[in-house]
Amino acid sequence: MLLDFVIVAVVGVFAAALWWPRLRASSTWRAMTTPLASIIGSGFLVLGPILNNEYGAYAPAVMVALCLGSYLLGAAIRYNMRAIEAGVTPWPDAVETVSSWALCFAYVVSVAYYLNLFGAFAVSLSPYDDALFARIVTTAIYLVIAAVGWTRGFRSLEAMEYLSVTIKLAIIAGLLVGLGTFFFERSGQGALVFPVAQISGWAAVTLGFGLIVTVQGFETSRYLGASYDTDTRVRSMKWAQWLSAAIYILYIVLVSYVFRRDELQFSETAIVHMMGVITPLLPLLLVAAALAAQFSAAVADTSGSGGLMAELSGQRIRPRLGYLILTLTGLVLTWVADVFQIISYASRAFAVYYALQSGIAALVAWRRGQKARAAGFMALAVLGFAIAVFGQAVEV
Repeated sequence: MLLDFVIVAVVGVFAAALWWPRLRASSTWRAMTTPLASIIGSGFLVLGPILNNEYGAYAPAVMVALCLGSYLLGAAIRYNMRAIEAGVTPWPDAVETVSSWALCFAYVVSVAYYLNLFGAFAVSLSPYDDALFARIVTTAIYLVIAAVGWTRGFRSLEAMEYLSVTIKLAIIAGLLVGLGTFFFERSGQGALVFPVAQISGWAAVTLGFGLIVTVQGFETSRYLGASYDTDTRVRSMKWAQWLSAAIYILYIVLVSYVFRRDELQFSETAIVHMMGVITPLLPLLLVAAALAAQFSAAVADTSGSGGLMAELSGQRIRPRLGYLILTLTGLVLTWVADVFQIISYASRAFAVYYALQSGIAALVAWRRGQKARAAGFMALAVLGFAIAVFGQAVEV
């Protein structure tokens, strides 16, 4: 009971702090909320159970690797942002076009990822907790988003972004307090566990490749040029990645050594059952955070995808037709693939985009005579294509 009170108090304090007018007025913080909405979203909900189940005691090391890899990929995008500002764009237009189409496709798949998790979490605490009802909920939400996009656009729904980020970060703060308390209780009892990894070698690497989408979202800073200058966008991307990495790593450390395998129910909503071991309050808070986060992220990526389709097709595909294409594609994915397969598909799609952006950065650096930096960016491009080719889905 005391822990529940503390968790609620922490959630309330963080929500009030994040809603503080001076913080909301900060251009850097406002610019950070867009990448944070994506980075600390779906990944936070599924990564703990996946890493714990597959990598065992090595889960924190894998989380560090994912965060480091995403930060380096972000460095390539930040370099290109600076190059565009300086008017140094020696790459062919076709390369940027292919890169943008790759991002557009990645958005389509990521919306399927977000909304399938939405469906799974929506039924997770109900008597209808199974894949069929989750897919029915996902289908209904797809139809709502498509209808809104077709008839009214997304301006009214996009206002939810800051509110959803506030709710999500406040609940995560409460979750970390609950997890930290549970961790130190287990530690004091000498009851920490160090589970053996289920996979190793190349299988462990390719599964890691398939999880890159769970720390994706930093690239959105590049496309905020209409609202923020380059310095603010670069700074906001860095800070968003630092903050999300700190939260992710702390979360994985706290969750990896306190749950025995017989206490786990491995699924896309396993985090709900895991947190129920600590206190019945946390599953309720997590489901609330999940629904807000998944819906707002899906709206943002739907809007981005529709806009990109219109721009890249020379307005031949109008945004609302783009929303329809996205919906139909997402519904097919919903009914033929599971959430973990969709995560893998989304990782591959984003990996292609990151590889092309890294290749562009390598070309710019080479033209500038920065040979060592060009080699580093080319290595990232190779890594991105390797992720796209070899990334694997979690097997349930």
